[in-house]
Amino acid sequence: MEKITALHRNFFGEIISFVTSSGRVISYQKAVQEAENGWIDGIEIKEDADGNAFLIPTTAESFDEYPNLF
Repeated sequence: MEKITALHRNFFGEIISFVTSSGRVISYQKAVQEAENGWIDGIEIKEDADGNAFLIPTTAESFDEYPNLF
């Protein structure tokens, strides 16, 4: 099973893509879909008050601890 190893943020500091342990670069939405299907290990899916899905790491305090892709 793949894991998240790095990420990329936009100008506003929002995560827009992830790098997986196999080297794939996937969008945030694709990571949510793959986590829902059980294909990515080490992340949890939560929902905000509006019902939007978001990801949190299970192996780290936050995604701030992950290296940036660029």
